[in-house]
Amino acid sequence: MIQAVLFDMDATLLDINLTAFMTAYAADFSQIMARVSGRPTISFGPVLAHCYLAMGSARRTDGLTNAQVFCREFERLSGVPLADPAIAEPLHYYERELLPHRSGGLTNAHPMEGGLAAIERARDMGLVVALATNPSFDEECIRVRMGWAGIADIPFARVSHMGNSTRLKPKARYYEEFVASLGLTPAECLMVGNDASRDFPRPCIGMRTAYVGHARPRGAAWSGRMSELADALPAVVDRVNLENASLQQ
Repeated sequence: MIQAVLFDMDATLLDINLTAFMTAYAADFSQIMARVSGRPTISFGPVLAHCYLAMGSARRTDGLTNAQVFCREFERLSGVPLADPAIAEPLHYYERELLPHRSGGLTNAHPMEGGLAAIERARDMGLVVALATNPSFDEECIRVRMGWAGIADIPFARVSHMGNSTRLKPKARYYEEFVASLGLTPAECLMVGNDASRDFPRPCIGMRTAYVGHARPRGAAWSGRMSELADALPAVVDRVNLENASLQQ
C-alpha cells in the first residue's frame, strides 16, 4: 500500500529555468572561490564540472555522501579546502543572504501551478510527503529554492541534499536510502517528478512514478500536468495499490 508521496522540486514544484540558475550559481560560486583563494575565476568552471560528474559517476563504490565527494574532488583539483571556515563562511553568507534574491531574471523561479494543491491532497489522504529533489546541492541552496517554490514551511518528512545522500538520481541507491530513512519500502512510495531520465529509479526497484510534464514515459503510473495531479492523486494511488496487490498474489 502506498504510504508516502515523494516530490521532486525543480520543474515539478518549482517552475524554474534550471539551466540559467545553475549557470548563475556556478558563476557566483567561482567568483567567491577566486576572491578567497587568489586564483582566476575561470579556473573553477572545469573543477565544478568535474565535481558534479564525480558525484554522479557510475563507478562509485564508496559510502561517502555527495558532499564529501564534492569537497574531496574540489580540494584535490583546486587546492581549496571547502571545509575551512575561512572558505565556508563566505559561501554560507552568499547562500543565506544573497541567493534568496536571485530568483528573477533568466532564472524566473516561482511556484509551479498545482504544486501546493498536490502536496495538500497527499497530506489530506493521510500520506507522508517528502521532498526527493536531486541531492546535487547543499541544504542551504535547496532551502532557498524551496522558498521560491512556496514550500519552505511544508513539514516534509525528509528533504534530500548532498549532505544526507550518497548518490544522485536516478541511481536506485539514492531512492533506496531515501525511503529507508522514512521506514518504508520502495513499493510503498509514489514518486512525483518531471524528468523521465531521473525520476524513475535505475534499475527498477518497484517504486512507481507519476510523471508531470508533456511526455508519456513508459512505465509511468500517471502522466499529466502538475495542475491536474491533486484531483487525480486518489485514483492514481488506488490503481497503484491494486497493481501492487496483484503482483503479490
